[in-house]
Amino acid sequence: MNNKALLAGMLMVLPSAMMAQTALDAFSISQNDLRGTARFMSMGGAFTALGGDISTLNQNPGGIGVYRSSDLSATLDITRHSSDFNSVGGSTSHSFTRAACNNFGYIGTVNLGSNSVMPFFNWGASYSRVASFDRRYRGSLGNIGSSYSNFVADIANRGNGTNGGYRPNELLQTQDYNPYQDSYTPWSSILAFNSYLINPVSPGANMYTGLMAYDSQGNPVSPALADVDIQEKGYIDEYSINFGGNISNTVYWGIGFGITDLDYKSESYYSESLDNANVPDEAGTSYVRGGSADFTLGNYKHIWGSGFNFKAGVIIKPINEFRIGIAIHTPTYYNLSYEGSASLGYLYQSDTYPLENPENPGSKRKVYSGSEITDDGYLDNFDWQCRTPWRLMVGVAGVIGGRAILSADYEYRATNDIKVLDYDGNEWSDVTSDVKTYYKSTNILRLGAEYRLTPQFSLRAGYMYETSPVQTDVMRGYNETPNGVEATYMYTSGPDDTETLPSYTLDKQTQYFTCGLGYRYKNFYADAAYVHRHRSSKFSAFSNYNDIDGYFNEAPTAKVTDDNNSFVLTVGFRF
Repeated sequence: MNNKALLAGMLMVLPSAMMAQTALDAFSISQNDLRGTARFMSMGGAFTALGGDISTLNQNPGGIGVYRSSDLSATLDITRHSSDFNSVGGSTSHSFTRAACNNFGYIGTVNLGSNSVMPFFNWGASYSRVASFDRRYRGSLGNIGSSYSNFVADIANRGNGTNGGYRPNELLQTQDYNPYQDSYTPWSSILAFNSYLINPVSPGANMYTGLMAYDSQGNPVSPALADVDIQEKGYIDEYSINFGGNISNTVYWGIGFGITDLDYKSESYYSESLDNANVPDEAGTSYVRGGSADFTLGNYKHIWGSGFNFKAGVIIKPINEFRIGIAIHTPTYYNLSYEGSASLGYLYQSDTYPLENPENPGSKRKVYSGSEITDDGYLDNFDWQCRTPWRLMVGVAGVIGGRAILSADYEYRATNDIKVLDYDGNEWSDVTSDVKTYYKSTNILRLGAEYRLTPQFSLRAGYMYETSPVQTDVMRGYNETPNGVEATYMYTSGPDDTETLPSYTLDKQTQYFTCGLGYRYKNFYADAAYVHRHRSSKFSAFSNYNDIDGYFNEAPTAKVTDDNNSFVLTVGFRF
């Protein structure tokens, strides 16, 4: 039985409700793409030791000191976003195109004349889209051996620890009782109970079973079918103001202040179809075996806010043919708001259900269907703060024969140093601890080359490699121990257990392959670049877990591959 179209119709509107943030959210909003002018991107962003480009306002502020004339430019970026979703259920691709002016800025120079110590003092301002969240992936997970409903049942069975599982009257929403506001039970358990996704093992019991039935050895009686559809969109924009200069044409320095604007939205749908399922009995107070079930969980998430950061850097030129650059970025200090909501549509059938027309033995049996939503009256304040990783960059660049440039950068990003705080600045230690458990520092290598064919035309190429920021055992999802397999549990519910999005992606390595060409004529210049980004990620429908009986349950997973192709054009004037 497959009624996903019907269930999707039940989830047309997802109401707004304030929810809680997680380590996964904090990581998502802390990322940066390879973005800037066409020259910067075509050389893989390896400009820490080069400077002389408006993009360096977002990378090494010392690069502003290289300027000897003013510069005004704008950049157009056309990107084809493509994602492949690969699992045992097959492969599905999705693509779309976006176009935007993702970078523009101005750099002004002040010639100090006879001052031989610091002949130029420069300043600059720029806008740059430093990250894009745009992505969509969807597909079938095929036959799965574990169900989201059983995952939530295990959460409800553990309840308050020594007090056993949550009682049905703690979870049941009535006209006079709203568990979303009046209890401390997880929102996922409340939503699942009121949708009959989890049911008491007997009337009034505080132990629950999910929809998937297991035999005495912990194996599913029948596998389920699952599908997923996730769409993300949004951006991080940075407005930079920099000042700098040079000392004796040997040391180029700069400091910068950045103001960031962030907006992230996601909509996700996860569906399962199960046969031989543990469906609710007619009274809805327990369960019966051998039915069939379909459900679709929909989640909406929105994070938005603003932040600021500081940057400082230098470029040292001991000889004309060689440069060394170093830059450091403080964390971005964000003040953010977070809202979200969830809906769950369900449909159950069983031979134990009554006939639609009891007087006609040949009539169909009743089908129980409906939908539930998370509470839309939850008014608690979930504004929050986040401090992204600090960053350190070093680079070298050399000029060969007056016509070729080779450059190389290394960046250290302290991904596991992300901090999550409440609105008043008090650290949420459990979320910050999750960051350190899930993530490790990120290492980034950038390489660039430019060759001047004629005084007017140049060819360029570049490469960038970013290591996975995820701890090895977290990516694997489990550890082998003397006592058996121990799941690596991923907390996606937030510090107040109000988050109901169970799925997540973990990034593996990211690579950029770039090339381009440049044209100069008097004060005018035009640069073009082609940028290919390849990123692979692991998608999990929910966390692996060891259930209350000790059995290891592996969540359904898939490989998500992003292959984005960008065509970038920059035009500018120097005067």
